Amino acid sequence: MKDLLTLMDLSKTQIKKLVDFAEIIKKNPQKYSSSLKNKTIALLFQKTSTRTRISFEGGINQMGGGSIYLNWITTNLHLGSLPDEMKCISLYVDLIVARVFEHTILEIMSKASKVPVVNGLSDKFHPCQILADLLTIKEKFGTFNKVNTSWVGDGNNVCNSFILGCAILNIPITVATPPGYEPHEEVINWIHSNNKQDLLTLTNDPKKAVREANVIYTDTFVSMGQEDEKEKRLDVFKPYQINKKLLSYTQKAPFIMHCLPAHRGVEITDEVLDSDQSIVFQQAENRLHLQKALMISLLK
Repeated sequence: MKDLLTLMDLSKTQIKKLVDFAEIIKKNPQKYSSSLKNKTIALLFQKTSTRTRISFEGGINQMGGGSIYLNWITTNLHLGSLPDEMKCISLYVDLIVARVFEHTILEIMSKASKVPVVNGLSDKFHPCQILADLLTIKEKFGTFNKVNTSWVGDGNNVCNSFILGCAILNIPITVATPPGYEPHEEVINWIHSNNKQDLLTLTNDPKKAVREANVIYTDTFVSMGQEDEKEKRLDVFKPYQINKKLLSYTQKAPFIMHCLPAHRGVEITDEVLDSDQSIVFQQAENRLHLQKALMISLLK
């Protein structure tokens, strides 16, 4: 594994090893306090960030490494040749974490870079988020067996990666989106080409999606870059809000996940987000531990 651009880059064994390693690091972080000694990681961001930036920077610092945060517009990346700029950056650092608008940018960066490139978020995928979420699910259930998951809301980058992560680990997932807001075609094609179609159910009915779920996941209805669609999206997605009424259709007592930031009262209500069923802040913390495991693994 040279890069991590999408969970399609990983096997079931690799994902499980990363999750298990993150569990070990979480229990004994001091043991890994010098694992990135003399290593420098570039954090190259086109988009704003809270959890991705802080979990990576915090993890790097806690493991004895150094980080360089680069806002895209304060570099010459937007002026010159991207491959040329990436070749230079990769001569100075040991690993690059990039948070970009278009996934194709990451693919160009990966081809040009001499060091590993990690997708900190793109329009198609958010693999680091879902790896941390899988760690959270493992902590709650002790296993990935007999877990049923659902996604309710927009078929966005987080949804795409959640589908992939669940499918690779053979976790059934039901995805409920409004018509026209389904997961990316590339993800659906991957599901079929890997004979995983029995694990994925697509529906427009949120009640159906949550019925058998142990885990219910949602995200913002209006992602960064979609602000001009806000009014339309908020109207279309109203029936997909995670609230007590929707949860009344569940047959189990599911855990509620959200990658944050949450728009309270929009895609999820306060009473659900703040309830005992909510594990969103456990997800957020686990970004730190999984990021550590990922960086160590890539820099071996």
